[in-house]
Amino acid sequence: MDESGRKTDISWPRREQVSRPYPCFFQDIPKLGVYVAYTVSFGQLSELVDLDVSDNRLTGIFSEQYFSKLSKLEYLWMNGNSGLVFNISSTWIPPFQVSFLRMASCNLGPSFPTWLKLQKKLLVLDLSNASISSSVPNWFWNISSPLEHLDLSSNQLQVQLPKQLRIASLSVIDLSSNHFEGPIPLPNSGCTVLDLSNNIFSGPIPPNIGQSIPNMVVLSLSDNQITGIIPNTLDLSYNKLSEDLEYAKFLSLVVSINLSSNNFIGEFPKEITKLHGLIFLNLSRNHFNGSIQQDILMLHELQSLDLSCNNICGIIPSSMSSLTFMSYLDLSNNNFYSKIPSTGQMTTFNASAFGGIPQLCGRPLVTKCQGDDLGQGIGQGQSKVEDENDDGFIDKWFYLSIGLGFAMGILGPFFVLVIKKPWCVAYFNLVDKIVDKSLYMAEKMKKHNR
Repeated sequence: MDESGRKTDISWPRREQVSRPYPCFFQDIPKLGVYVAYTVSFGQLSELVDLDVSDNRLTGIFSEQYFSKLSKLEYLWMNGNSGLVFNISSTWIPPFQVSFLRMASCNLGPSFPTWLKLQKKLLVLDLSNASISSSVPNWFWNISSPLEHLDLSSNQLQVQLPKQLRIASLSVIDLSSNHFEGPIPLPNSGCTVLDLSNNIFSGPIPPNIGQSIPNMVVLSLSDNQITGIIPNTLDLSYNKLSEDLEYAKFLSLVVSINLSSNNFIGEFPKEITKLHGLIFLNLSRNHFNGSIQQDILMLHELQSLDLSCNNICGIIPSSMSSLTFMSYLDLSNNNFYSKIPSTGQMTTFNASAFGGIPQLCGRPLVTKCQGDDLGQGIGQGQSKVEDENDDGFIDKWFYLSIGLGFAMGILGPFFVLVIKKPWCVAYFNLVDKIVDKSLYMAEKMKKHNR
């Protein structure tokens, strides 16, 4: 699953990846999105090798006669047609031996199809969301088919699985969203994807899980009832680094671990930080404690980290600021304390990533750390003193410039008249003329008024 809880889509082989020639008269049927009634005549196409009617709106009730003469059929793709209902006898012997069988989202149930026991060439089997509510028969885990991809997810399958899934060739196993119970089953050593999420598995993770699946790329055990601690060999046993250095190449293969919504206890597993290729890590809703170490920066490819709803304590390591690819982070509802790192990638997350932790402070939370106000007050005080000093300096020069300007306005002409005597005579003659003329005009106005 991804960081928001949605089921991760496993890439199953497509029809385009099958090397067999495709019958010409079926090339336009798949993915037309039309309503079609699948007729009995299809079962008379004795030369048919590849039948793909996936992702349409086919309707009808299927019985054995619809496949009666398809003896050469090797590829059967009927997934994505929720209107198809299969009514096939438990004693039916199919005339074909298929390699690819995809019947997801069809109505195969409620019983597990017993005719699969006779299939000896199966490579891909997808019966997800097929309305099957019975148990998986024991014979299924011992079939002789070279099965590589198995998807039984999103049904209501139940019963306890065998401790060892003995289908030797399986590389992708998706048993998620069912009612499987009991201890965690171990697949073969070639398994790369194991999704057991959203079931009722219980007990601890097998301590030898790493030795059993050294090539693991995706492991999802979320939403179960698993207890205990994560084995210390979880990371090293994925690649057998402690046993043989040639397996170090597997160190970068593990890209996703989802162990959320279980009952794990113990300290935050330090060994996980050695999975340098890890992209997705979800350990949320467990009972982990201890602290996160600075060497978490070794997960330099990490894009999503969810450790919410645990009992992890200590400070948030500053080295997390170096996880430049991390776009999703949730550390909420733990026991962290002190200041949130305020550099690098840690500045890109909002307050929800740190919610429910009263001992945390600093951005993006509204809670300020002790000393922030003091430092801010000192800074503001210094700024105020500097502003006051600047203002006083400006005032002194302002008044000084006014005084100098006034003095120059008064004394300037005086010094000029003293130095230049002809100018002085001319100046005072002009003043006398202005005064005489002013007196003359005043006398004249006085006589006129009489």
